[in-house]
Amino acid sequence: MALRSLRSSTVAVLVTGMSCALVGAQKDRTVPRALDGHPDLQGLWVNNTATPLERPRRFAEKEYLTEAEAAAYEKDYESRFRDLLGDLEAQTTGEIDDIWNESGPVVPSRRTSLIVDPPDGKVPPLTLEGRRRADARAEARKQHPADGPEDLTLWSRCLLSIFGTPMRPISMNPNLQIVQTRDYLMILGEAIHEARIIPLDGRPHLPSRIRRWTGDSRGRWEGDSLVIDTTNFTDQPTISGSDAQLHVVERLTRESMDLIRYDFTIDDATIFTRSWTASLPLRRGSGPIYEYACHEANYSLVNVLRGARAAEHEQKEP
Repeated sequence: MALRSLRSSTVAVLVTGMSCALVGAQKDRTVPRALDGHPDLQGLWVNNTATPLERPRRFAEKEYLTEAEAAAYEKDYESRFRDLLGDLEAQTTGEIDDIWNESGPVVPSRRTSLIVDPPDGKVPPLTLEGRRRADARAEARKQHPADGPEDLTLWSRCLLSIFGTPMRPISMNPNLQIVQTRDYLMILGEAIHEARIIPLDGRPHLPSRIRRWTGDSRGRWEGDSLVIDTTNFTDQPTISGSDAQLHVVERLTRESMDLIRYDFTIDDATIFTRSWTASLPLRRGSGPIYEYACHEANYSLVNVLRGARAAEHEQKEP
């Protein structure tokens, strides 16, 4: 009886061990892991989505779309594009053609905004200083829309896209590539071919006197999530009017073979009355990433400046 009991216990242990091994193997197939045991985030991904950063006015207090509403919203590309750019730009740029734009699906949860906090899906109100700076920028654009290239956006000048920090969704060239080692993570955005090289080795941030358009990023693992802490921005607005005090915390969590959940939190006490958080998926992309030849065909910048000079000349004529 004792021998039989021992054999039964041994079999039970072996079965349990095999079950655990199978569960582990299934988990590894669902979430690939690097040699150091952390989730493997490498690959080609896309972050385009029809879901806007802020909840549209038409949805008011509606936090989630029904399946039918989501399908209709995805198809309503022209209306969404006109809401974003306005009728004149939509009619004259040709960008409303979905050949040039890949708006993508709504987020899997069918939320009406990427912003998950505050609950109303809106960027929090600006502080008094934030409003003062926003008004000053608006007046500067009105009075000096194109005195020189510096008056135009960094994207118009082919210097920086919204693929920076944080990585907001983009409907044109929405591809990005992640390369991961034990000590570094590199994120390359196809739009304006930006490359963020993020140390993972525990080094401190750069001295505060050193500032960058995309900030100074440092990564660390918290469980199966990669947390990227970024400071040292310039005073060039990065997102919703932020300034040099911007602090961004990003979190990448690989949820399956084809999906990374990307969360980012914005904290800038000078500009916003509170911090706020957005969440969106990075979906598996098919690639490849192409060269984004922005300057080679950036006739729009020359034409904007030329048009501004022509307008000034007309104003001077009697």
